Amino acid sequence: MSSVIRVEELRKTYRTGFWMRSVEAVRGVSFEVAEGEIFGFIGPNGAGKTTAIKMLTGLIQPTAGRAWIHGMPAQDPDSRARLGFLPEGTFFHEYLTAREFLHFHGALLGIPRAVREERIPQLLARVGLSDAADRQIRRYSKGMRQRAGLAQTLIGDPDLVILDEPMSGLDPIGRKEVRDIILALRDEGKTVFFTSHILQDAEVICDQVAILLHGKVVQQGYLDDLLGQEISGAELVVEGIDEAAFQRLSAMAQRAVVQGPRFLFEVDDENDAEKMLEQVRESRGRVRSLVPRRRSLEDLLVEDVAREGRS
Repeated sequence: MSSVIRVEELRKTYRTGFWMRSVEAVRGVSFEVAEGEIFGFIGPNGAGKTTAIKMLTGLIQPTAGRAWIHGMPAQDPDSRARLGFLPEGTFFHEYLTAREFLHFHGALLGIPRAVREERIPQLLARVGLSDAADRQIRRYSKGMRQRAGLAQTLIGDPDLVILDEPMSGLDPIGRKEVRDIILALRDEGKTVFFTSHILQDAEVICDQVAILLHGKVVQQGYLDDLLGQEISGAELVVEGIDEAAFQRLSAMAQRAVVQGPRFLFEVDDENDAEKMLEQVRESRGRVRSLVPRRRSLEDLLVEDVAREGRS
């Protein structure tokens, strides 16, 4: 499978402050993004994700290192001919409607008006803005603005889509809608590269991820390889137990939470979960759920942060 994005030892150093001290925002980053996959570039705020994207899209020049898009140097404008980009904090022409906004950007790309007339209603429907297509963008909520930005990103029918924090600030419904759009793009054979600090979203949709900490990639790979399939514990929800039984179960759990008439217990070992089930039966309580817990991206990131801190 060919690589759509390839990055080798990319670095970016800024001069900042009164004394113009050097700050290395990106420190020798290397990775590859395969064609037709969803690649998550994840890490906490300030890790260097946006700086790396700006170098990929030609907005800033790297201090050192190289990057290629579709086999062409990232500094070459031709490398971006089949690229759609949604930056974080997209600028909008406030007094244009979404329909006018898309026509404007489509014209900038040289898309004939007849093609735009056919494509724009489809895009507006895809991002859920058909009913608000002729409303001025200044009257849009943040979620609606994000959808309009996604439509603008897709107006040129790109093969590669780069999204910088596309789900940041959205409510759960908005995040799900954006996730569904990203998954649909992959189903169409497009490649999606996006940054996020919302690990649950990345875990749901990504094929590969790279974890960025302090400007460098600390781990990269397919999620199954990074997280494994082993069960790392369980979450047990019970009800109908008395205070004494709750105390016994709490002593066996890593975490115990009272949820009204129900009690949630988290354990890190399957054997502990079995012992707790026996205690519940002896106490004549009722098991409402027992859910195995596997290693998550959050677990992986916490481990990486702790390792980086020790080093």
